[in-house]
Amino acid sequence: MTFDRIITGPWLTRAPTQAVCAALTAAGHRALFVGGCVRNALMGEPVADIDITTDARPETVLRLAEQAGLKPVPTGIEHGTVTVVSDGIPHEVTTFRRDVETFGRRATVAFSDRLEEDAGRRDFTMNALYATPEGRVIDPLGGLADLEARRVRFVGEPRQRIAEDYLRILRFFRFHAWYGNPGDGLDPEGLAACAAAVDGVETLSRERIGHEMRRLLAALDPAPSLASMQMAGILGRILPGADAAALPLLVHLEQGAAPHWLRRLAALGGDEPETRLRLSRSEAAQLGRVVLAAREPAPPAETGYRLGSEEGLDVVLLRAALTGMPPPEGWQAEVARGARAHFPVNAQDLMPAFSGPALGRKLAELEARWVASDFTLTRADLLG
Repeated sequence: MTFDRIITGPWLTRAPTQAVCAALTAAGHRALFVGGCVRNALMGEPVADIDITTDARPETVLRLAEQAGLKPVPTGIEHGTVTVVSDGIPHEVTTFRRDVETFGRRATVAFSDRLEEDAGRRDFTMNALYATPEGRVIDPLGGLADLEARRVRFVGEPRQRIAEDYLRILRFFRFHAWYGNPGDGLDPEGLAACAAAVDGVETLSRERIGHEMRRLLAALDPAPSLASMQMAGILGRILPGADAAALPLLVHLEQGAAPHWLRRLAALGGDEPETRLRLSRSEAAQLGRVVLAAREPAPPAETGYRLGSEEGLDVVLLRAALTGMPPPEGWQAEVARGARAHFPVNAQDLMPAFSGPALGRKLAELEARWVASDFTLTRADLLG
């Protein structure tokens, strides 16, 4: 069904993108934008990746792109995807498909000539929206109404969609956090299907789980989604011991501070997040520092001195969320002041009177005095 809705944007009208579409349409094939680029354009959100779907078979896409002077790369040709690079811009071009057999993240697909079959195998109705090269929206499954209501709804039968790819369980919660209506709960049918298929998350790699959790936690307000994840038994399955109770307060306290997924992860807690979510070494180290420091009742200025402005901000916010006590007035300026403070004594100042472990102890003693003075003691004061 074609609507009188038109999407616009510099990404759609730029010559390199139109050249990819023209390479297909000039040969009598369809070229339709699909998925995230259409969804985001309709929502007024930035468009990053450009996905195009077509009735042309992959080998035809390769040939037509080469004939048009473009650079085709068979990145997923067995699944029907060719990356067509036009003036340095990649475009994922995928042939219409229908699922023949699916299990978890494995699927046997057959190419199709029908848009409706291609739409029927997508995850959410808001992702089954298409647009012509001119920007005219095509909505075969009623996804436009869901998008306008900010309702994340599975295509067709939710349990079937989830059985095709268990990663869709986590995507359901992430999409609600990013695109759902904050005032509404999650789609009940979809939520029930996710809860019923909770065992399926055990089949997912920890890298994929970690990737989804990073993106979910980076949403403006992931608290409702994570509360639903916990209620459905999914949060505890991917991160045992995690608790989303402190997250709403943390999000409230963050007003004026940029969302930070690692800060929100620290609020969740849980056993071995560095392993279960495949954090990098630097991420795991940062998480450990923030969690440890949040347990200490240090003033904001000292926190900023010890950890720097960014981690200091994380610690003060996390500490407030976990204790239920708001940070003191002017805490952000205090964190910044502490981060700028410079301890005026170094090891050379104490040598040769002190050496080895005694040197370290003396430095620590003087630093503690300096911090306790609110950074006011001078070098002369400390060495006198």
